[in-house]
Amino acid sequence: MKTITPCLWFDGNAEEAVKFYTSVFKDGKILGTSYYGPGMHLPEGTVLTVTFEIMGQEFMALNGGPEFKFDEAISLMIPCDTQEEIDYYWDKLTAAGGQPVQCGWLKDKFGLSWQVVPRIIEKHLNDKDQAKTDRVMKAVMGMVKLDIAEIEKAYREG
Repeated sequence: MKTITPCLWFDGNAEEAVKFYTSVFKDGKILGTSYYGPGMHLPEGTVLTVTFEIMGQEFMALNGGPEFKFDEAISLMIPCDTQEEIDYYWDKLTAAGGQPVQCGWLKDKFGLSWQVVPRIIEKHLNDKDQAKTDRVMKAVMGMVKLDIAEIEKAYREG
């Protein structure tokens, strides 16, 4: 039983965004689409919601209108095992108008914030040796797209 399904608010381009996300994530799939009916907020037949799944997580995309925009207060984290995975997601999500930010964060072309991070970072940032944790954090703060080799180097050297 799923307990939480994030709902992402779009301004008329929910269907386009979902098609993009399900193309980026190899296991992505559209689960269902609903439409505005007569007398509703947008014209009848306009996509209202698209339910989709990526990496085993269900989401709903809502065409709610221009009232609300994405901001950095929330981001979706993609844990990666290899640098190739980091590079893949980084390149796909920053393509066609996306923007790199810092420390593994980026914004996609729809304005949604993502974190593309190596799985190993959680272990390194929770190490009992504070000096190692500090070195890793300092290395990460100096990066835009995260580099596993540089993070590992910072963790080991001291």
